[in-house]
Formats: sequence, structure tokens, C-alpha cells
Amino acid sequence: MTKLVVFDMDGVLADTESSWVYVHRHFQVNNDHSLHAYLKGEIDDLEFIRRDISLWKAKEPAINERRIDEILSGVPVMHGAEEAISALRRKGVRTAIVSAGIDLLSRRIARRLGMDLELANGLSTDESGRLSGEGILRVKLMDKGDAVVEAARVLGADLSETVAIGNSRYDVSMFERAGKGIAFHPMDGFVRENSDIVIEEKDLTLILEHI
Repeated sequence: MTKLVVFDMDGVLADTESSWVYVHRHFQVNNDHSLHAYLKGEIDDLEFIRRDISLWKAKEPAINERRIDEILSGVPVMHGAEEAISALRRKGVRTAIVSAGIDLLSRRIARRLGMDLELANGLSTDESGRLSGEGILRVKLMDKGDAVVEAARVLGADLSETVAIGNSRYDVSMFERAGKGIAFHPMDGFVRENSDIVIEEKDLTLILEHI
């Protein structure tokens, strides 16, 4: 019996490939160099976040959290998300977001959908509310499974009673910790092959028949 469903945010609950990249595109900057360095193990998660924030500060030195929140307000919620979360709530199933994306967006989505928990990464600010350039690390991109374990602990569910839903290879560690892994509109063959169920269509109501 399923007691908890843990959702990735970017590409699953939010109809955008990445909340970080969404902000990069607004400022017309690119973080490919940092991504490559991260994937090669040359930098860690916090340095990756620092480099992303520095791209924004170079464009807008006095940028604050409210400005980022305004930019992210344009990110649409995935088709079927509201119906799916409402149906799970009626069944007594708890729901959580686990994302290496930006917590400004995860908070908004969790509030809008009535979810129980959200774990995502934050932006540190100074006393004036401006971005300090540092990040707040809660979810490691390459080991999101740890955050699934934490979500299950906080919400009182066994991992065997937990379903994880993701779309990218970074979500496979979520599948490995949960009792069931669902690849939703998967980005590549790796995530398909390492999931229990594959849903190709961008409609979150389709997860309900598997839960």
C-alpha cells in the first residue's frame, strides 16, 4: 500500500526542464561550463550553485530573492498536477517534492497543490535581502535518494510504501530508495531502463493507475 509519493519538481510538477536554467534564460546566460565541471567531479553542489548565482549577479548586481521569485512565477505547473495531487490526498496518500531546483518555486507549487513537504535548494541573502552569492544545499543533484529517505522519515512512511516520480537520470537514485519508481515523460533511455513504470505522456493524472 502506498503511503507517500515523492515527486521531482523540474520536468515533473513544473513544466520546465530546470528552474535554474529558466532563470539563466531570463538573463541570457549559460551554465554549461559549470555543469560539465560538476559532472566531472571538479566542483561540488555548493560551488555549482555559487557559479549559477554569480551569472545572475553579473547581470544584476543588486538582485534579490523577490526578483528571482518574480521570474520563476512564469513557470507553469505540469498538466494534471492539481488533479493528481487532489486524488492522492483523498486516498490519504501524503505527497512531497524532492528537487535540486530552487526552493522559491517548490514552495509555491507545494502551497498551490496542497502538498505535505518540499525539499529543494535555496538562495542565501544578506541583511538587505540581496542574494549573497551562496546557496543553501538540501538536495544533492547526484544523490537525491538521500532526500527521499528524509522525506519518508519526516512524513512517517516506510520506503517500501513510497513511490518516487522523476524524469531524468538524476532521479534514478530516488527510484533506488523507494519501493517503486515511475519515469514520467523521461528524458532518456537510462531513466526508462531504471524505473519500474514509464509514462511517456505529459499528464500527471496517468500516475494514479499505478499508485
